Amino acid sequence: MFLYTLLFLWVFKAKGEKVNCQMIGSPEYPVLYKDGNVIIGGAFSIHTKITLQTPSFTEKPQRLTCTSLNFREFQFVQTMLFAIDEINKSSLLPNISIGYKIFDSCGSTLASMRSAMGLINGQHHTAQEICYGHSAVQAIIGESESSSTIVMSSSTGPFMIPVISHFATCACLSNRKQYPTFFRTIPSDYYQSRALAQLVKYFGWTWVGTVRSDNDYGNNGMATFMEAVAKEGVCVEYSVAILRTNSKESIAKVVEVIKKGTAKVLVAFLAQSEMEVLLEEALVQNITGLQWVGSESWITARYLATKRTSNILSSAIGFTINKSKIPGLKDFLLKVHPSQSPTNALLTEFWETTFGCQFFPEAENVKLCTGYENLKEINNTFTDVSELRISNNVYKAVYAIAYALHNTLACQTDGYLDNVLCSQKDILLPGEILHSLQTVNFTMPSGEQVYFNSDGDPTARYELVNWQRNEAGEVTFVTVGNYDASHPSDEQFVMKPVNIVWAGNSNMSLYQRPRSMCSESCQPGYRQAQIKGRPPCCFECVQCPVGEITNMTDSIECIRCPLEYWSNENHSLCVPKKVEFLSFDEDMGVILTVFSLTGVSFTVAVGMVFFYFIDTPLVKASNTELSFLLLFSLTLCFLCSLTFIGQPSKWSCMLRHTAFGITFALCMSCVLARTIAVVMAFKATVPANSPPQCSVPVQRMSVFCCTLFQIIICALWLGLAPPVPHKNMVHSTDKIILECDLGSAIGFWAVLGYIGVLAALCFILAFLARKLPDNFNEAKFITFSMLIFCAVWITFIPAYVSSPGKVTVAVEIFAILASSFGLLFCIFSPKCYIIMLKPEHNTRKHVMGKAHARSQ
Repeated sequence: MFLYTLLFLWVFKAKGEKVNCQMIGSPEYPVLYKDGNVIIGGAFSIHTKITLQTPSFTEKPQRLTCTSLNFREFQFVQTMLFAIDEINKSSLLPNISIGYKIFDSCGSTLASMRSAMGLINGQHHTAQEICYGHSAVQAIIGESESSSTIVMSSSTGPFMIPVISHFATCACLSNRKQYPTFFRTIPSDYYQSRALAQLVKYFGWTWVGTVRSDNDYGNNGMATFMEAVAKEGVCVEYSVAILRTNSKESIAKVVEVIKKGTAKVLVAFLAQSEMEVLLEEALVQNITGLQWVGSESWITARYLATKRTSNILSSAIGFTINKSKIPGLKDFLLKVHPSQSPTNALLTEFWETTFGCQFFPEAENVKLCTGYENLKEINNTFTDVSELRISNNVYKAVYAIAYALHNTLACQTDGYLDNVLCSQKDILLPGEILHSLQTVNFTMPSGEQVYFNSDGDPTARYELVNWQRNEAGEVTFVTVGNYDASHPSDEQFVMKPVNIVWAGNSNMSLYQRPRSMCSESCQPGYRQAQIKGRPPCCFECVQCPVGEITNMTDSIECIRCPLEYWSNENHSLCVPKKVEFLSFDEDMGVILTVFSLTGVSFTVAVGMVFFYFIDTPLVKASNTELSFLLLFSLTLCFLCSLTFIGQPSKWSCMLRHTAFGITFALCMSCVLARTIAVVMAFKATVPANSPPQCSVPVQRMSVFCCTLFQIIICALWLGLAPPVPHKNMVHSTDKIILECDLGSAIGFWAVLGYIGVLAALCFILAFLARKLPDNFNEAKFITFSMLIFCAVWITFIPAYVSSPGKVTVAVEIFAILASSFGLLFCIFSPKCYIIMLKPEHNTRKHVMGKAHARSQ
């Protein structure tokens, strides 16, 4: 058989004859053909390069020539043949044989158009004649690229010929109005782009670069991705496009943009051919250190995962469709041999390319093909069935057509074309198969359910794969996550507990996720401040103002703390505000307490001195009853200052103000009574044998009445609008000032004003009596005490109004203590001085001295 093949090929080469109406090597003619009751068309990019010369318009244009065999696409072709052969041998379509008619589109939209015309017309040219007899196809499987598929679907749509693509993912193809006959067994890029956006967000990459194929696949997919990542708060530093037919200079410029970028993550939405071209230039410019995120088109292309590209793509990550196993396909692929069709130049080219030999060497140093080479010894993309993903899509597409045929022949067309005898295989129409495809639903031997939605799309499910090296140093595609969009309203992206290898130059960094952001994250306590003219992801970190916080990283705005809370030092937490009041524990409280108790001690000491020397002339002349009552009131004045210290409460607020008002009213009443007594005593005729005295009942009545009036004022104040505790959060933003709200300002100023009236009367009367006899001039000392009292309280008013917080309380206590000490020292210190240090002056004669002489 093999000798016959060699002989036939020799004849073919020598005479240039073409057999079976086929012109191999040109996309105008089918590269593989088999007759049958039903013909399934196929269009694959078996070659990746095409030669198209510019027409001279003086001679007949040359045919398109395709070069550079693509082993992966050739595996797709053989998978289609395997599925057809398997169906023909099964009972799915009894008495029906399926044939095929496969064209090579060479990855070109122009060649795709020619292939579409060849499939529609059912005829093709040869060198010498036009061959007829081949009916038009009932369905088409292809293309591998979105742009080519768009051309084919647009051409076949008016003829109601269904097209099932295994690899065209452009979301634009889901438009049923524009592409009513299109189906596919691979999910739409609408879901893949959204999944990539969620992937980028999941790993915290907010600053990425993008590169895409400059065609429908890349442009539409990247547009969806850009829209999705914008919603996720991710910024794109640059977005460049590339096409495999671009000049080398333009490709180099694209790579330069990538190299100069600061983003550490590159999202490559590229077709295989564009990825291959880009990768070659990236190797030339030595681009390393980037984390590549790939689309399903190239992320599982094993021929890209070589040692040569390991420094660039060693840790790539991206989504791909689920892989599967096709029993028997491996053996079918290994049986491919030129002897299967001696006249098929494609098989010959495949064999020569695989083994690096030629059947008819044109040079002496070229290896001769013997035909005994064994594909089992070859490990390339064609023979590798460990990652059957796209090939499985081809397999499902063939079976989808077969089940559609089965349903059509079984009259399961839901009333479609009732006038057609659906059981007659000779009059099958593409429209019938098209209708059946829309409702087809079956389960593959692997357990996978196959059906199409209203847009002709399958359920979107992806695996997240990561390029990792095994112990042998070979690249493996490790599944590290899943994405399921079977329910669009509840899309799920789930990571598996598997280590992911990231871009790195050392083993220490293999599992350390790269960081890619325009600006470093803002820590809690800081917010993002947009930099003018830069993308939203480029920002400065500005600390939150006092009283505001952020409790998470990369906060856009600061949160104001509640009214009773304040920000801590780091502005990352709201803490309760510091409560401020004049307490006994702080220095100011201790000092004021000491002064208050000291005043009480002095007052008690003076009282004890007066009590001990109560029978002496000086004490008797000082009006003993009023002196002790004044000392008692001064004691209360010193003690009432203590009520202003400590945390304000309902009772302390009422006590401090009323006690202050009543005790000082009592004190001023006693001083006023003494002053009146002195004036009246020395204005009247004084007996020679007794010191000047005033009527005791009158004194008592005046003290009682003056004090009673203040008690009435305080009672009204407490009854109508009493002082209450109040949290002052207005005066100070970072603390709460606990104070006593006056309740009624009128009441407070009435109490204070009444004391001022009493003090003014005392001062006037004492001032009028300042020239009384020197030996008993108590009015002079009362005048001094009133001067001090009035000066203190006149100064107190503006200080009280303007002082903040607990200082207000301290000022009030100071005024109470100062005025009390002034009264105590000015009125009683001269008497104590005479009693204790000048006892010789404490005599009746000395006390009555000049007054007695004047009366005589």
